[in-house]
Amino acid sequence: MTKPPRFAPDTARVIEVLAFPLVQLLDVTGPLQVFASANDLVAEAGGTPPYAIRLVAKGGQGVAASAGLQLAAGPLPPAGAAVDTLMVAGGQGVEAAAADPALVGWLRDRAGQARRVASVCTGAFLLAASGVLDGRRAATHWSFCAELARRFPAVRVEADPIFVRDGPVWTSAGVTAGIDLALALVEQDLGRTVALAVARYLVVFLKRPGGQAQFSAALSLQAAEDEFGALHDWINRHLADDLSLPILAGRAGMSERSFSRHYAGATGLTPARAVERLRVEAARRLLSESRLPVKRISRQCGFGSEETMRRSFLRLLAVTPQDYRARFGS
Repeated sequence: MTKPPRFAPDTARVIEVLAFPLVQLLDVTGPLQVFASANDLVAEAGGTPPYAIRLVAKGGQGVAASAGLQLAAGPLPPAGAAVDTLMVAGGQGVEAAAADPALVGWLRDRAGQARRVASVCTGAFLLAASGVLDGRRAATHWSFCAELARRFPAVRVEADPIFVRDGPVWTSAGVTAGIDLALALVEQDLGRTVALAVARYLVVFLKRPGGQAQFSAALSLQAAEDEFGALHDWINRHLADDLSLPILAGRAGMSERSFSRHYAGATGLTPARAVERLRVEAARRLLSESRLPVKRISRQCGFGSEETMRRSFLRLLAVTPQDYRARFGS
């Protein structure tokens, strides 16, 4: 950065991060470091640091994170104290925190005073307990999505996104997704240039955008790594080739019927659906990281035509390839 951001606030925005005993360490430190790095970069460029960062907890005493590290925290601010952004961390202690009527009541009132509210990972359970998420879309760690939806039916839980924004309320998926969410908040406040500078300094992606899946198709297929890992590697190297059932069964050294049965048992998918997911994932990377024409990407990834790729994107991502590039392209 060579000059202060054009949209830096004249006074620092107060960022409060709510912690509790057995909080997930990175849920706290990841977002805090994003905001602190934004302060450092703006100050180095001659500007006024845009954020006043506060870690708060009930009782105002140190809290022990689940990793065993003691965190210094201030007391819960009283009503009327200035706040811009309220963030709720997650972790093993979130159940006890959500069962504390005094803390939940404070959170409900404080959320009403903040310009925006956010949660990281299972912090969504604490937000949901306060009623802040009622009627809103929300994300949490993929392994807790079903539980969040079961316990809080008024919340519209989305299992795939890394983070979700519904009006002034933002929720993120597991752990490191809190960094992605914090970068998005910095971008909203200070612009893409500052957010990109922070991401580069922290050596992370500026965006695994909110609409991106929490984990890749390749990762989701790793449950079958022992039996079909070599086949998946081969598929990824031959996406533009014929990947029909006879070809895949022959590559696996099985009959078509045996291969179909064993593959579905190991992955939960038919071979055709797995190939489609891997092709869509490869196309997503090319759409976001390259300027190749959509037609060329469709051929390179084995769809054969733009229309076939379009149908797959709509089925799996609920977005067209062109819209995906417009939202997530570099």
